[in-house]
Amino acid sequence: KRQKKTMSSSSTLIKFMILSFLFVNIDANHQQCSDKFAKLIEQRNITVCKRLRTQGAEFGWNYHNSTNSTTTLEILFGASLVTSQGWIAWGVNPGERAEMIGTKAIIGIKNPDFATTSSSPLRVNTYDVTKETKSGCSLLPNKNIGLNVSHMVFQDEGSSFYTIYARLVLPSDEYNITRLNHVWQIGNAVSDESPLRHPINLHNVDSTETIDLTSSRGRSTGQFRSFLRSVHGVLSIIGWGTMLPIGVIIPRYFRVYPFKKEPLWFYLHIGCQLNGFLIGTAAFVIGLVLGHSSRYYIFHTHRDFGILIFTFSTIQMLAFRLKPKATDDYRKYWNMYHHFLGYGLLAIIFINIFKGIHILNGGYKWKWSYIGILICLGAIAFGLEIFTWIKFIMGKWKDNHHDKKENLQQNKDKLENVSVQNQK
Repeated sequence: KRQKKTMSSSSTLIKFMILSFLFVNIDANHQQCSDKFAKLIEQRNITVCKRLRTQGAEFGWNYHNSTNSTTTLEILFGASLVTSQGWIAWGVNPGERAEMIGTKAIIGIKNPDFATTSSSPLRVNTYDVTKETKSGCSLLPNKNIGLNVSHMVFQDEGSSFYTIYARLVLPSDEYNITRLNHVWQIGNAVSDESPLRHPINLHNVDSTETIDLTSSRGRSTGQFRSFLRSVHGVLSIIGWGTMLPIGVIIPRYFRVYPFKKEPLWFYLHIGCQLNGFLIGTAAFVIGLVLGHSSRYYIFHTHRDFGILIFTFSTIQMLAFRLKPKATDDYRKYWNMYHHFLGYGLLAIIFINIFKGIHILNGGYKWKWSYIGILICLGAIAFGLEIFTWIKFIMGKWKDNHHDKKENLQQNKDKLENVSVQNQK
């Protein structure tokens, strides 16, 4: 009964932690655009706008069916560009998914060198983003991208905010305006009229979505991957980063010394490790799904550490079934392997969680939340360690004091025996 109560309360605590962590702030899909951008679209008679979910970008549009086979789309894209040179881009992808490769892009470039040959450091052109671009080939202006694009304007709106305006004629057989794959991007380096590679982080990788232009608020489906990333991070922190360390602390201090809680420590240890493994495995599976969805951007170190964590933790789980008996000669070697692998696994987990937070750009909330968890676990372990050493030292002192008393008593008894014999 005690075991069932312990496991039940442990399960309730885990559920509470998961629900608490899952209430994270995910970018709202229906955010209204800023007042400044609303005024800009009003000047161009554009009626619909929305904030895009990454990089502080905003997007406004109008559309009408020119013929049965084409749709005319009028767009205004805005983003901040704080560097002395750089570029902003918006485009559509006729493929099956919203991604960079295959995008027909409109890119506005800010390059001070342009001012030497013209009155403005700004230029805008169309570009065809291909696999060769991802491989490192220069991305050059291309007028033949398979779309009729006109009235392109790249403009400085003040306060480091720039906009791209354009009209596009979309063939209906290639572009469905109820499920239009569109991509946006910001970069900080250029070479003449070629935009150079943008930073590789999740804000850049996730700057894609599939949008319904017929919706009054631009309903989109691209945010699901961002939500999965948050769930992946939450489950990793709870499973790998919290439950497994608790499972290590319990046998260290409650198995034999300083507190002997037999067999309660074993049930708690198994419960924490098993729940941590199951939650962590769920995070691992979600990570594999996310890795598959980002075909062109893979965070290799984070992925490899994740595979190591899952492999080592699986071995640790199997170790419970393959554990030798206490009387077996190999038991001490099993204990050594189990302990060292467990401590090494924790080190990899801590490193990889912070790598994941850095990749996720979770900011101070994610970082300091997990640091707070580690501080709590560390404080508990440190307090128990201090108590263990104090109890050990006091026990040694008592044993030594008791031994001295026994020696004194034995010497006293010997002297008394000698004195009695001498008297006789």
